[in-house]
Amino acid sequence: MSTLITNIGELTTNEPGEGRRAGAALVLDGDRVVWTGPAASAPAADERFDAGGRAVLPGWVDSHTHLVFAGDRTAEFEARMAGRAYTAGGIATTVDATRAATDDELAATVRRHVAEAVAQGTTHVETKTGYGLTTADELRSARIAARYADETTFLGAHLVPPGSAADDYVALVCGEMLDAVAPHVRWADVFCERGAFDADQSRAVLEAAAARGLGLRVHGNQLGEGPGVRLAVELGAASVDHCTYLSAADVEALAGSNTVATLLPACDLSTRQSLAPARALLDAGATVALASNCNPGSSYTTSMAYCVTTAVLQMRMTVEEAVYAATRAGGIALDRDDIGHLAVGARADVHVLDAPSTTHLAYRPGVPLTHAVWRKGERVR
Repeated sequence: MSTLITNIGELTTNEPGEGRRAGAALVLDGDRVVWTGPAASAPAADERFDAGGRAVLPGWVDSHTHLVFAGDRTAEFEARMAGRAYTAGGIATTVDATRAATDDELAATVRRHVAEAVAQGTTHVETKTGYGLTTADELRSARIAARYADETTFLGAHLVPPGSAADDYVALVCGEMLDAVAPHVRWADVFCERGAFDADQSRAVLEAAAARGLGLRVHGNQLGEGPGVRLAVELGAASVDHCTYLSAADVEALAGSNTVATLLPACDLSTRQSLAPARALLDAGATVALASNCNPGSSYTTSMAYCVTTAVLQMRMTVEEAVYAATRAGGIALDRDDIGHLAVGARADVHVLDAPSTTHLAYRPGVPLTHAVWRKGERVR
């Protein structure tokens, strides 16, 4: 079944040199984009969707979430807003609740948050394990995540569980746990941060994962400058996420590498950290992505539009840069060339805004603007 999307006010394809186009149309067939060009030259299709002068762009690519969890950390958030500092240790609260939850309860949470994200224009979701921290609980988290998310990442190295010796736990992650989880995931990640894992421990986890054929991701430089960025670049990780505190050398290293700097502005705001230096990264030539970091402790949102708005209003990104970061660059951070853009052959992930241009994402902050969504060629809103 083919669909012609026409009467588009502004089309963003994310193709080099195209910018935002007026008077364009788009044809979807199955799960692919099969034609773009001037509306007057559009071929016939089985169905026709009149965009009514609205903006059309690729669906959001949310390349960093933590959706397999149970429990609630509202009290922790409230205390933080009253002045208590954020630390990595709060993760343990969610670990306890997740271990106590049933598979059905965890699956329902993932489904609910993916559906919430899709309703707001997100068409590709990565999510992680990391709230189990035993072999059995990480394995079930991976299996559940793989059923409902588009990309699954092993994050057994999220935190050293209370009562465990760090080196013993790292050995477990690199051995038995990784062996159990690897068939169900595409990526491995590590929280390289004070209060979590140091450089040597993080390297051990990443090298063990790479030896099993997994792609690499890193949580790094969230709470202060540290080794996360340098390690990610050295080992060729697809992305290093957070990047809140960067030295000039970190910025230079990212700009000279293929590692994407994935920024998580909703998390920075929720934890009252500084916002990541997006402008410095972009001006240096680094590839910058935006993601929600949806999780119950430090960034409980599925709204990629909120991240885009924050990036424009507070991080000095242009609208075009922020939209690209939340779509095409998210795909690059996941080593995917079929998502986050609308060239012929790309996956048919389409987001129609109830606005004439993407500028309205920042011009009308907080206003829900999703009008229609196609995910893998199927209209889901």
